[in-house]
Amino acid sequence: MFKFLHAADLHLDSPLKGLERYDGAPVDEIRGATRRALQNLVAVAIEQQVQFVLIAGDVYDGDWKDHNTGLFFVSQMSRLRAADIPVVVISGNHDAANKMTKSLPLPDNVEWLSHTKAVSSKSKILADLGVAVHGRSFAKAAEMENLARLYPERKKELFNIGLLHTSLNGAAGHEPYAPCEVAELQQKEYDYWALGHVHTRQVKLEHPWIVYPGNIQGRQIRETGAKGCYLVTVDDHGTTSLEFQPLDVFRWEVCRVDVAGLTTGDDLLEQVSSGLSRLLTAHPDLPLAVRIQIVGESTLHDRLLAEPVNWTNDLRAAALDDSNGRIWLEKVEFRTTPPQSSDRAARDDGPIGELLQFFHELQEDDTALQELNSELDDLRRKLPEELLTGDQGLAFSSPEQRRALIEEIRPFLLNRLLKGNDR
Repeated sequence: MFKFLHAADLHLDSPLKGLERYDGAPVDEIRGATRRALQNLVAVAIEQQVQFVLIAGDVYDGDWKDHNTGLFFVSQMSRLRAADIPVVVISGNHDAANKMTKSLPLPDNVEWLSHTKAVSSKSKILADLGVAVHGRSFAKAAEMENLARLYPERKKELFNIGLLHTSLNGAAGHEPYAPCEVAELQQKEYDYWALGHVHTRQVKLEHPWIVYPGNIQGRQIRETGAKGCYLVTVDDHGTTSLEFQPLDVFRWEVCRVDVAGLTTGDDLLEQVSSGLSRLLTAHPDLPLAVRIQIVGESTLHDRLLAEPVNWTNDLRAAALDDSNGRIWLEKVEFRTTPPQSSDRAARDDGPIGELLQFFHELQEDDTALQELNSELDDLRRKLPEELLTGDQGLAFSSPEQRRALIEEIRPFLLNRLLKGNDR
């Protein structure tokens, strides 16, 4: 029997893109998270007394700003060397040979497989365990060749592992690097395929095992949930079992709150508090970055979209209070809709009703939306770059983005106009 860890996508010292723009963001805590996750990986390897560790690409997030990133990796590999644990690594698109200009000598327990063809002589043979690890690093970041075809035939009488950084035949949100089909991997007749590149853990197949462990630490809101690696156990009969090992020290989550039927702001705050409490229970002892999505058909719709900043600040304060500082709200998205029968202004025959009818017609007319976009070009040219890019930028190039903008503006104008009428 033997055990090994299968990890991928460490992205050590990955830069925080735009996070500093968020008021109150725990920048320092997130910035050091990838390092602490790697420390946890090493601790698990030692505690579980694994026979070896596999890392399927993207150890680094590109060339280092300085040597400290590389020195930290060397220090962690030295901890494994002291425990007599070998490590086999390949490069992925982020740390491909043509992206890395700096390098450091690695401890002799680390075998970083070459970016040349993975012929038999380049495979790592762990003779005492009866294991062969076949792999190939990326020579360049945009690797579009089917690397799996270059992997050698299985070594008879050995447990064969394919170490590969790939999108397979495509993965949403990931570049289609080193594409290949599951059937091609099956044809190699390996016992286990240790994949990297896709940041969501998933078992693509069990016969043979074709596995993505995901990245070891979430770095943005699209990387939610527990992150870590797989502990793989192979018994004396060759039967393989997997156990997920969480390694992350900071977790991202989405809290979806349905406000249908709610009528007061206190009701909304209570509903959000309940949702956040469930997340705290599900993720004990870890700080969380949470995006709240307010959804549902509600009479609160116009109030929420008319004053989104005020509501967001109220929710941030409530989250900090309810969680004793463990939750930071990354963003609040208001995705509610107004009740179909309660829009007083929509029935108004006066100017407010005409304005709302104009909004409705504009949202239904792609040509009119495109004309509106053209009219706003002059305004966009005068705006600073930070307002036009990123998650909340005003680069509304598609009809869907323009419709969303109109839906945000409509309740704001309605709220201002109705207040004026009520005075």
